[in-house]
Amino acid sequence: MEFSELIEKRYSVRGYKKDPIEKEKLDKILNAGIIAPTGVNAQAFKIYVIDTEKHKEALEKIYPQPWFVEAPIVLCLAMAPAKSWTRPWDGRNISDIDAGIVMDHIILQATDLGIGTCFIGAFKKYAAQDLLQLDEEYEPVLFTPLGYPDDDGRNTSRKSIEELVVYK
Repeated sequence: MEFSELIEKRYSVRGYKKDPIEKEKLDKILNAGIIAPTGVNAQAFKIYVIDTEKHKEALEKIYPQPWFVEAPIVLCLAMAPAKSWTRPWDGRNISDIDAGIVMDHIILQATDLGIGTCFIGAFKKYAAQDLLQLDEEYEPVLFTPLGYPDDDGRNTSRKSIEELVVYK
């Protein structure tokens, strides 16, 4: 698939089939996150692969939308800010930027394989920490269900180039 097709095809899936994700596809998706660029290649993250069926009740506490627990897998990206690069001139830690890049690689690889995803940032942090038993070094940053789509997609409008791009 051409990259332009891939980015047009990706959407936030809000309905999933229970069909399992094949191991070779899951490995490709996880590897896409692992090879994503991070500040000074710190790779200060962990990807948690959560079996939805085994942890459905806990996942419902993290993000209480019915479609969130329909997919067979939910991924959580947890970051270790103290291990992430910090700009020395202004003290800005970029762990959140790294997280977005890693998750975007994961989501685009999944889309290329016909697997649906949805960026989830509006979750209950303490419920996530309880499920994942994170040590204090790592914090959950993003989630996504991972499963074959069972919805029609959304035709979400986007702003125009003129509204979003500024030339100087």
